[in-house]
Amino acid sequence: MLFETQDESEWHAHLRRLRSGPQRIDWALTRVDTFCGRLAQPTTYRLSLFVPDRGQPRP
Repeated sequence: MLFETQDESEWHAHLRRLRSGPQRIDWALTRVDTFCGRLAQPTTYRLSLFVPDRGQPRP
């Protein structure tokens, strides 16, 4: 996981910083999750990177 927040404006600001900053990430390897809490819990936004399993050969 790279980043997680329950504040939507903080979420958008973080994504803007990633896109405009000098350090680049491979967006094809990212995963964006939005966990909708509805009335029971607040919505959570999460940005993660897929990590290849280097221990097992691909079929």
